Amino acid sequence: MGSIDGFQLEIMDYLIIAAYFITIWVIGAWAGRRSKEETTSEDYFLAGRKLPWFIVGASFIASNISTEHFIGMIGASFVYGICVSMTEWGNINSFTILIWFFIPFLLATKIFTTPEFLEKRFNRILRQFFAIVTVVSNVVAFLAAVLYGGGLAMSKLFPLAWLPKEYELFFWVAVIGVGAGFWAIYGGLSSVVWMDFFMLIIMIAGGISVTILGLYMLSGDSHSLVEGWRIMIERNQATSGIWKEVVDQNAQYMAHTDTYNRLSVIQPVTHEVIPWPSLLVGFLSVGIWYNVINQFMIQRVLGAKNMYHARMGIVFAGYIKILMPLIVVIPGLILFARYPEVMKLPWKEIRPAADAGYIQMITTLIPVGLKGLFLAALFGAIQSTVNGVLNSTSTVFTLDIYKEIIYKKATDKHLVKVGIWATVVFLCLAIALGAYIGKLGGSLFIYIQSLYAFFAPPFAAIFLLGILFRRINSQGATIAVFLGFALGILMKLYVQYVPGHVKWMEPYLMQAMINWMVCVVLCVSISCATPAPMPEQVTDDLTINWKKINIFSGLGNHWYTSVLLWWGLFAFLVVLLVFLFSGIFV
Repeated sequence: MGSIDGFQLEIMDYLIIAAYFITIWVIGAWAGRRSKEETTSEDYFLAGRKLPWFIVGASFIASNISTEHFIGMIGASFVYGICVSMTEWGNINSFTILIWFFIPFLLATKIFTTPEFLEKRFNRILRQFFAIVTVVSNVVAFLAAVLYGGGLAMSKLFPLAWLPKEYELFFWVAVIGVGAGFWAIYGGLSSVVWMDFFMLIIMIAGGISVTILGLYMLSGDSHSLVEGWRIMIERNQATSGIWKEVVDQNAQYMAHTDTYNRLSVIQPVTHEVIPWPSLLVGFLSVGIWYNVINQFMIQRVLGAKNMYHARMGIVFAGYIKILMPLIVVIPGLILFARYPEVMKLPWKEIRPAADAGYIQMITTLIPVGLKGLFLAALFGAIQSTVNGVLNSTSTVFTLDIYKEIIYKKATDKHLVKVGIWATVVFLCLAIALGAYIGKLGGSLFIYIQSLYAFFAPPFAAIFLLGILFRRINSQGATIAVFLGFALGILMKLYVQYVPGHVKWMEPYLMQAMINWMVCVVLCVSISCATPAPMPEQVTDDLTINWKKINIFSGLGNHWYTSVLLWWGLFAFLVVLLVFLFSGIFV
């Protein structure tokens, strides 16, 4: 996509970056000071359960946005087109389940962590195994990948002549990790969520500005957003010229087909990233795991003031998800319209090259004096995720592993200290791993998403079944989880080493859906063939009582503050967008 040599920052850029860091330091110190005064585990790990809805929603999204988006998702949309938007719009399913069914139960139990819920509903084994898997997945799939993406960006923007090339990436990964992780260590969840609110504003402002400048760039001398949009759509339709040539050349790799529609969210079952069945049932595996039982995300919900603030926070997060493709997908379409020749590279080289897309847009489009804002947006994306993941990982380790296995009599003050030291250790591990992810090759987006698809299905299956059906017992859940992980490994070996394997099993989302369905069948079958769970495992706080269920409590006091109203509008907008980009009109 061209050279990024000569990237320069001016005085205004440095002033903006300095203002950004001063602001987040002030916010972090203010919020963190309150946690330290309280010194209880509830204040450190759940912000005292006092978070208002706008902070819940903003932090939920800010922690989610990372280099996976600004680096990985822009690169993925450059390669695969508009269908990548479904990783954002598709959250309507899991968000809906979270708002209407899961939040009442998670708040009623007064738990600190989702592994704790699994012990109450099933057994101690599942709690501890899920805690271990959570720690591993957070460090490997979240922290290390995010730090790698940030280090990759900084090493390209600011090459260090005084440092050997092989150490440059590690240097930037370490700098970003220490800088981003400090406030998670200092102030706990309070620092994290209030900083997230500010960083989300910066990320959205910077991201939308890049998109607007990209459209102006495409429009040429007309300097028209409408003309830039028209050109972007026309070239992504790939009906002629080099755009058609490169799409036809790579269709077999993207979807195992002869033709490919870059402007449709509905893709063949063999599509590498978004097979069409994932639009219907994919949320049952990855979506539920990521948005509902993943401590990294759900910790904000557990810290909400009450049910209304928890629910409205997720509704607010849903509207930001609608906006996200404008920031992290449209830039990929703009880059394809401008640099289609990149798709002439060998397939294994295209995706890593595409990951440099956001950096390319910053270096070529952003006028002098504003580059600092976009670097602040990129660092904000990294910092919000690193902060959130570090805090949730240390929470799970401290409360579900250390307190339950190592030192059961630990006091609140002792647990806070352990949480701080655990955060430091996990950050160091992530820095070490982040420096080596690039050696694996391939796309950052696919690396992260494929790990999600591996970890998610077994736990998503038993969590959903455990809440919906009282007959599900610990024997069925435990066997389903362990066999599910074994099946996940076997499927990866099958598509990797068995000649003539069925192509529709190659996409990681198809493997996730198969795994989830098998786990459901195993869990239900074994539960029905073994004794029913004990009464204390199926109380109204742990499973739905279909006779007493009241999903319409905590919805707001006025029609204009109603969770139902704003959720309904959110759902309508998502359905409309999917319909418009279903391939019928473009």
